[in-house]
Amino acid sequence: MQEVVLFLLLLGALSGGQALHLIHLPAMSKVAENSPPETSVHMFAVKLSASLSPVVPGFPLIINSSPLTRAFRVNWLSDTDFEVVTTGMEQLDFEEGPHIFDLQIYVKDDVAVTDLQVLTVQVTDVNEPPEFQGNLAKGLDLYIVEGTKPGFVYQVEAFDPEDTSQNLPLSYLLISPSKNFRMSANGTLFSTTEFDFEAGHSSYHLIVEVRDSRGLGASTELHVNIVNINDEIPRFTNLTHMYTIPEELSPGIIVAHITAEDPDDRGFTSFLLYSITTVNSYFMINQLTGAIQVACRIDRDAGELRQNPIISLEVLVKDRPSGGQENRKQITFTVEDINDNPSTCTKFTFSIMVPERAARGTSLLDLNKFCFDDDSEAPNNRFNFTTPSGVGRGSRFLQDPAGSGKIVLIGDLDYENPSNLAAGNKYTMIIQVQDVAAPYYKNNIYIYILTSPENEFPLVFDSPSYAFAVSELSPPRTQVGRVQATDKDFPQSRITYSISAGGASQQYPNIFWINPQTGELQLVTKADYETIPVYILRIQATNSEDSSSVTVTVNIIEENDEKPICTPNSYFLAIPVDLKVGTNIHNFKLTCTDLDSSPRSFRYSIGAGNINSHFTFSPNAGSNVTSLILATRFDYASGLDKIWNYKLLVYITDDNLLSGRKRAGALVETGTVTLSISVIPHPTTIITTTPKPRITYQILRKNVYSPSAWYVPFVITLGSMLLLGLLVSMIVLLAKAIHRHCPCKTEKHKKTLVKKVGTYDVSYLCLLLLLFFLLALLYSWVGQKVQSGSFSNILWKKPNELFSQSNI
Repeated sequence: MQEVVLFLLLLGALSGGQALHLIHLPAMSKVAENSPPETSVHMFAVKLSASLSPVVPGFPLIINSSPLTRAFRVNWLSDTDFEVVTTGMEQLDFEEGPHIFDLQIYVKDDVAVTDLQVLTVQVTDVNEPPEFQGNLAKGLDLYIVEGTKPGFVYQVEAFDPEDTSQNLPLSYLLISPSKNFRMSANGTLFSTTEFDFEAGHSSYHLIVEVRDSRGLGASTELHVNIVNINDEIPRFTNLTHMYTIPEELSPGIIVAHITAEDPDDRGFTSFLLYSITTVNSYFMINQLTGAIQVACRIDRDAGELRQNPIISLEVLVKDRPSGGQENRKQITFTVEDINDNPSTCTKFTFSIMVPERAARGTSLLDLNKFCFDDDSEAPNNRFNFTTPSGVGRGSRFLQDPAGSGKIVLIGDLDYENPSNLAAGNKYTMIIQVQDVAAPYYKNNIYIYILTSPENEFPLVFDSPSYAFAVSELSPPRTQVGRVQATDKDFPQSRITYSISAGGASQQYPNIFWINPQTGELQLVTKADYETIPVYILRIQATNSEDSSSVTVTVNIIEENDEKPICTPNSYFLAIPVDLKVGTNIHNFKLTCTDLDSSPRSFRYSIGAGNINSHFTFSPNAGSNVTSLILATRFDYASGLDKIWNYKLLVYITDDNLLSGRKRAGALVETGTVTLSISVIPHPTTIITTTPKPRITYQILRKNVYSPSAWYVPFVITLGSMLLLGLLVSMIVLLAKAIHRHCPCKTEKHKKTLVKKVGTYDVSYLCLLLLLFFLLALLYSWVGQKVQSGSFSNILWKKPNELFSQSNI
């Protein structure tokens, strides 16, 4: 810093008399201690340089001080006049702070010409009054317990800022003299009387002044408070003992204010504690203010309050601290009933079923049995009913007497009545139950009256009987007819139809089915006119209330649905190759029957297999009996005929009585018969030489096996197996008998075995031998018969006997 100052001084000297410089500096000035802010310390000026360049704004300024301080600054007065003043940022204290400050003031113009000078400021001493320190300087509260004997109360102390060694005496006195207090010159405060809190003042205001030797002084306040002691019981100040309150007050509402005072506390209730000693859940008390508040819902209409609306409480007041004085007081609350419960009912919706033939004047409903009001006292618990409103009420229902809640039938409820049907036989009434006392609470009651239908009309069919016809060719599910039953009662209930009797056939328990909803009668299977031409059914209709039956006759329409049946259905014939034309082959005849056709309706024809038309029937139509005739001769020699076995398929049709036009659209049935015909060729001729010419007849027998005689080989095979089984059984028994009688057995064992053989094995062996012998004889006899052809009519077809003769 010193180097900077020397540099600036040198720069000013070099600039000569034309340089910028400070006037009236350097200099020395004085300022009193504790000077307030903006106190003038020294005034100086600035002489501008030859260029008249103005001082830079913000200059001159104090760039340094010794010692460092912020207590001074430079104020601007004009472009060239300035003043050093105090800032108040630091207190100038002669006794405790520096006495001299060196301030370096620096100035600068626009052309950077500068100057620096020093201002020495000396702080001068000023006489200061004494001071109270700490809380005493602001005023002090002192406390004296009542009954304390007169004497020392407090020692007041102050100090003189000028007397740093604390040697100069200070004098104390009371500015406002009091007969109760005195103060000594050294600041000791004494009480002169014994204080009684209840009899006199509770506090005293004193002003104490202190002075130094030069007469400067300072004062402070002393508040002397007399402390009360607890020697009096609290006294209740309100004389009310009975209170009346309405029910249903909200919790927290103040219903009473218990006030008391404590003579010791001059009526300040904040020093008293309140409580309720009676056990209750309805009220609570503020322990500081004595305000009694509702603690929970108070319902006059429920619990013990419905019988006794009076609530008694005991209030206890105590002074503080605990264990002090206390007092008690009995108070009573009477809870008044209010109309807080609307008239209500156990239910608000009623559904009533009334028979349609109910008499006028019938009582339908008494609402008084269902409605009530929970309020405990009249008129709050009384109610009535408003005039009903709704559909059908005026002409059918009435409240009699008015307001009584008794609903009476006055109109007609006939279920089938058109006006009632238009209303749907449902009637709605709205009636209100309301209080007779304000605020006249109301509740809606909805009454639904439904007419209950009665069975007034029988269930009847629209016809006393039914007759239907159906073709026997109709397939299953064919509609035969429909029955319908009606009931004039409303509402219309579903009618169910069923077959209660009839409709059975030999193969089916019932060939008819009826739709239970529509009454449509259908076929379950085909009907057969030839079996049962007429069915008598009993159809039953049933609804929820009644049932009825009707007879239904179903006539089966006969149709040509049966095929002609002929006997024999199949046959085998053997004819010689030279049989004459027109011959009834083996006198064979067909006898035919048809369940639904006349015998004259048959027509015969031969289909496949009648090659070269060798065979025909006579008559070929108009009769149920016809013969097989050879129509043309066989010609194997020329090669016209080549087959020897014919299989004829004969058609028997029942359309002979129909004309050609009707035959095309009519139903025609055809039966069939199968004939197997074997043509026997000429027999082989054997020529013998004898001395005399003679005729030799040779009969050739030939067994031709029929496929239908399958059981012949079966019987032979089965018999052979039985004979073989018996033979094996006898061999086994014989081996066992030999084994039992072998020499290795003991005598004892031999005797036993001999006995067993005699009683059982011998008899069984003889029986088997007899059975084997009989079966062998039977088998031999059958074989001989078969070989000889005796069974040709049973097991085999009759053999063809071919005769040939030759002359030798």
